[in-house]
Amino acid sequence: MVEEKIVDLLDAKFSEPSFSDCFLIDLQLHANRKLEIFIDSDSGVTFEKCQQISRYLESYLDTEGWLGDDYTLEVSSPGASRPLKFLRQYPKHLGRTLEISLADGEVKKGVLKAVSAEVVSLEEEQTVKDGKKKKKIVLLHEIPFDQIKQSIIKVSF
Repeated sequence: MVEEKIVDLLDAKFSEPSFSDCFLIDLQLHANRKLEIFIDSDSGVTFEKCQQISRYLESYLDTEGWLGDDYTLEVSSPGASRPLKFLRQYPKHLGRTLEISLADGEVKKGVLKAVSAEVVSLEEEQTVKDGKKKKKIVLLHEIPFDQIKQSIIKVSF
């Protein structure tokens, strides 16, 4: 019930012009009255955006008392370690390496090259034998979004 009210508040906030490119990734209310909210944005999530959304939600939580007097609220971006959930998240990761687990159990790892309404294109480099030598070939995989079970950004240093 509280979660639905928070989602409604976020929907209202995201309809404001300065937050119109924001969207909810996940909302978790834990037993110890800790509320974690993960948001993303087409243009990237800044500390200031998280802070403004946190203050906006705190004003309602404090006034309405939905979580009592003693609660913890965390508003943040999902970070690189959390899987991508929505197609909307993919375009800003063009050129980055992803590990994509498919519905059939197969795993593809490569550089995200393109994103459309239904498909993501992943460029994978493979080493194959050519006689006694090894050579690298580049494969382009067109992966239907509905076949993706999970996508994780692989951070390289």
